[in-house]
Amino acid sequence: MGKNDFLTPKAIANRMKAKGLQKLRWYCQMCQKQCRDENGFKCHCMSESHQRQMQVFGQNQNRVLQGYSEEFEKTFLDLMRRSHRFSRIAATVVYNEYINDRHHVHMNSTEWATLTEFIKYLGRTGKCKVEETPKGWFITYIDRDSETIFKERLKNKRVKSDLAEEEKQEREIRRQIERAEEKLKEGEDEEEEKKKGEDLGLKSGVKVGFSLKQVVTTGESSSSSKRVFEEEENEREEKKRRKGGDLEKERRSALDELMKEEEKKKERMNRKPYWLFQGIVVKVMSKALADKGYYKQKGMVRKVIDNYVGEIEMIDSKHMLRVDQEELETVIPQIGGLVKIVNGAYRGSNAKLLGVDTEKFCAKVQIEKGVYEGRVIKSIEYEDICKLA
Repeated sequence: MGKNDFLTPKAIANRMKAKGLQKLRWYCQMCQKQCRDENGFKCHCMSESHQRQMQVFGQNQNRVLQGYSEEFEKTFLDLMRRSHRFSRIAATVVYNEYINDRHHVHMNSTEWATLTEFIKYLGRTGKCKVEETPKGWFITYIDRDSETIFKERLKNKRVKSDLAEEEKQEREIRRQIERAEEKLKEGEDEEEEKKKGEDLGLKSGVKVGFSLKQVVTTGESSSSSKRVFEEEENEREEKKRRKGGDLEKERRSALDELMKEEEKKKERMNRKPYWLFQGIVVKVMSKALADKGYYKQKGMVRKVIDNYVGEIEMIDSKHMLRVDQEELETVIPQIGGLVKIVNGAYRGSNAKLLGVDTEKFCAKVQIEKGVYEGRVIKSIEYEDICKLA
């Protein structure tokens, strides 16, 4: 076996050293050559191949530098889009993931001298949301892909169309209620007119009867006839009152049935398998997070991902977690507090908590804003409302 053969200890040690990442200052981007020490880098700079590459670089320095800068930026943003598309993360973490590839474009060959300068550049150009904290620079990828923008537009259209349908239904209900009230008033007016007509007829009949009987009979017979007529009048009035009351009850019951049907339609339309909303306060119920101290701790939903997953900012520690809705629970505020109706007929509406029934596990709320402003919901389940931050 020779002195520098493949399986000699020295050759194996050299390969192990060359396998990992080396120091950035001993890397030549033009030649894509990594040297292990200062002496090796010096020898490489004196080599003929390096001198040729430097001549090429000298002919158009700005173009070469710009090319490396664009490639570095593109690769960095691709990594952000693939691995951390929806999360806020430390810039150093992303950079460490980026340099894991030995053949990456090194920062000393770009127009940015430090990572901080590059992060500030991303913030200025609007490619990332940049935030400086005591723990360092944090970045959030701003998704500007055509597919994502198209999906957001479709989502906004759906939301607007749903709101328009709800408004149409509400208008139709109001029209039906107004028509029913008008019919009620018309019925009452007709009944009053009939009563007046019957009273006039009765009075005229009484007068004629009395005039005849006064001629034919004595005073005793006239008093008895008065009583008979009075009893008949009373009976007729009672019957009319009963009929009027029955009609009012029937009309009211018809209105109530109409309202119940509309409530059922809304319930079917707005009842969804997901309930997370941005800006609500939830409780983390995942026992897997108990070791880290998050079990039964409250946090605010900062972002909803794919309807079922929420980015939660913990209230005490300010840490960001990504948790599925199955491991979260709604929070009920004190009476008088604001809540968001997260599911059911009035999904998405803000309301005020008026009372709580602990036996039936339901609450009484009054809608604050929107199409249904002022409406009181007497019984709504705990799972369908959640505290607003």
